[in-house]
Amino acid sequence: MDRFAHLDWPFFEPRHAELARKAEDWAVTSLSYAHDEDEDSVCRRLVKDMGSAGFLAHCAPLDSRFDVRSLALLREVFAFHAGLADFALTMQGLGSGPVALAGTEAQKKRYVGRAARGEAIAAFALSEPDAGSDVAALAATARRDGPDYVLDGVKTWISNGGIADFYIVFARTGQESGTKTISALVVDADAPGLSIRERIDVIAPHPMATLRFAGCRVPAENLLGKEGEGFKLAMQTLDIFRTGVAGAALGFARRALDEALARARERKMFGQTLADLQMTQAKLAEMATGIEAAALLAYRAAWLSDVQKKRVTREAAMAKMHATETAQEVIDAAVQIFGGLGVMRGHPVERLYREVRALRIYEGATEVQKLIIARELLKETE
Repeated sequence: MDRFAHLDWPFFEPRHAELARKAEDWAVTSLSYAHDEDEDSVCRRLVKDMGSAGFLAHCAPLDSRFDVRSLALLREVFAFHAGLADFALTMQGLGSGPVALAGTEAQKKRYVGRAARGEAIAAFALSEPDAGSDVAALAATARRDGPDYVLDGVKTWISNGGIADFYIVFARTGQESGTKTISALVVDADAPGLSIRERIDVIAPHPMATLRFAGCRVPAENLLGKEGEGFKLAMQTLDIFRTGVAGAALGFARRALDEALARARERKMFGQTLADLQMTQAKLAEMATGIEAAALLAYRAAWLSDVQKKRVTREAAMAKMHATETAQEVIDAAVQIFGGLGVMRGHPVERLYREVRALRIYEGATEVQKLIIARELLKETE
């Protein structure tokens, strides 16, 4: 089946099809190293290579004009080929997005420009040991001291932690609880008082760490926007990139379906192929239908953001929730079709099984997406 048939949908323009084909051609010839075991080295190389190829400019635009359809398409293509390629791409965007949205021209040149060229690795530091989905529980503080802010606290589950050149750090600049005193600062990795407390190993290996800030001095000029605007900036950034999570889920799911189709055709069983069995056919039909439905939700949200210029909090949440849950089901079905081979370490569907699981958690767990969707629906009926 044609993985790019959806590029004919009215959600897209010819430039999107051109970008997707360019990314596909590049991925086929350039990602042979992306499954190596040293994820730090792989990610550093991926950022450089993607920057040189021009793909990072789509997730780190100097003019702050994000094209969500391009972001989602690139994630779909790269996730199909290698989870770390998708990871490297999106973290450059998530980690520089707040600067692109609220930074001064000098900040954009220093951070967004370098991220787009692959010259600096970016990271987004929001989560804490007691503040993940509940951002209002954030405890890190940043107090003004002369020309600097002094940052104290712990951030954890930080992707690119340990290899990033700079971090977007969210901390309290006032005493009031809730989200109104949360501000955003750009913190260079070599800032005095910043240390990597531990590296975190996860089931689909990628660079991740817990960061500790102990009297970390950050120039006041590194504040993004104004004090108290950090929560709004974080949500704006997540709204842009959340649809991209759906794109990545589509890439993983499409790869699983491709692998399952090939296996079903070649596997001999009971004097016929696995594909001849009605149970297999029913499962393949469910997988394909789920993927198409997820793609419609994802690219509708992207189109509404890009073309209609609408706030897509609800639509992005729907896309993220449905696509990631569907991808988990599709990949699980693919593992089942492969049988014992599907749980063999290093097999494509085994790797997908590990890679997809985090998508249902990061950038807002499925349960949080349900709350967002319900909240938006209730607002409409007030």
